[in-house]
Amino acid sequence: MADDAAIVNLLSRLIEFDTTSCNSNLNLIDFTQSYLQQRGIKSELAFDETRQKANLFATISGPENVPGIVLSGHTDVVPVTDQDWTKAPFNTTIEDNKLYGRGSTDMKGFIAVCLALTEDIQQADLKQPIHFAFSYDEEVGCLGVRTLLEELKHREVIPAACIVGEPTLMQTIRAHKGKISQRCHVHGHACHSSRIDEGLNAVEYAAQIITYLHELSLRIEQDGPFDEEFTPAYTSVHTGPVQGGSVLNIVPEYCTFDFEFRNIPEHDGNKLLQEVKDYAEKSLLPRMKKKNLKAAIRFEELSEIPAFSSATDLPLTQLCLSLSPYDKAGKISFGTEAGLFQNLGMQAIVCGPGNIDQAHKPDEYIEISQLQSCRQFLTQTIHNATQSII
Repeated sequence: MADDAAIVNLLSRLIEFDTTSCNSNLNLIDFTQSYLQQRGIKSELAFDETRQKANLFATISGPENVPGIVLSGHTDVVPVTDQDWTKAPFNTTIEDNKLYGRGSTDMKGFIAVCLALTEDIQQADLKQPIHFAFSYDEEVGCLGVRTLLEELKHREVIPAACIVGEPTLMQTIRAHKGKISQRCHVHGHACHSSRIDEGLNAVEYAAQIITYLHELSLRIEQDGPFDEEFTPAYTSVHTGPVQGGSVLNIVPEYCTFDFEFRNIPEHDGNKLLQEVKDYAEKSLLPRMKKKNLKAAIRFEELSEIPAFSSATDLPLTQLCLSLSPYDKAGKISFGTEAGLFQNLGMQAIVCGPGNIDQAHKPDEYIEISQLQSCRQFLTQTIHNATQSII
């Protein structure tokens, strides 16, 4: 049976791989594939277009003709640039029963527990198979796993259920918000600022769209819809980086800004996006074109993560609740890959070790006790797979 030392050693090794999303994850994938191969387990890779990143999918054990349980984690991590780390981010430090390192909580801790339990899974007499699915580019919009899922959907037998091991302190999470990220491009016309009558200020028109987004945010905060199990309890609207103009005495020809919706499952984020597009294209653009026919407003999708919501009476939810230290399934505001697995027809749940409050921060860490809790949880999940089928 996997012990704590094996999990810590594996997690330390995984942290050593700098899998920041802008980098390749292939060294970690090669390590994982070799680890599984040494135990007689074949794995399949699904690459990105550059072949510098890959998802890994492996069936650890169990009958081939039965829908199984996927244990899912992402291999990429967020940058450490401009963060004030007191520990080496890509080397493990253990102090006061905490293991420090980038990705320790989000979410290499879960992957390490899965790998440590590989031989336990092989030795169990499973009635349904257990699979590993480790993805790339989750942190930049859950991009990588889509390639993996595209391949899975063409199989004769699709897995029945998926546990996404994002950090939840081992609480069963049955819902999270969706996310729509967009970049707006506003094209005006440049001229000397002393002759603004000849120009079209792209920054000023971009500012009007940003103001509309802000007013939309205030309206939703006031009128809802609401779900008090989320924090905040409503769909959030947020504007991020804005870039436009060069020097003060030139009317800006071009401006871009990024914005996002994080919608509760009951609120259609695409309808909100269409409302913003309608305002830009039907109210602003005609006025812009009166001054310059080449004026344009264009929206570019950066990413879209579907909202996720699972019923409490589903077998997977009930199983995870029975194994979790919490007696109630929760909801979270951050996005995961769970909705994408669910869209393929699987039952899904989010449950993993660590605290999301530690994720993405300098000196990220995970409590050793959380790794122990995850080991116990997954050990019982394996046991269930020997008794019944979800």
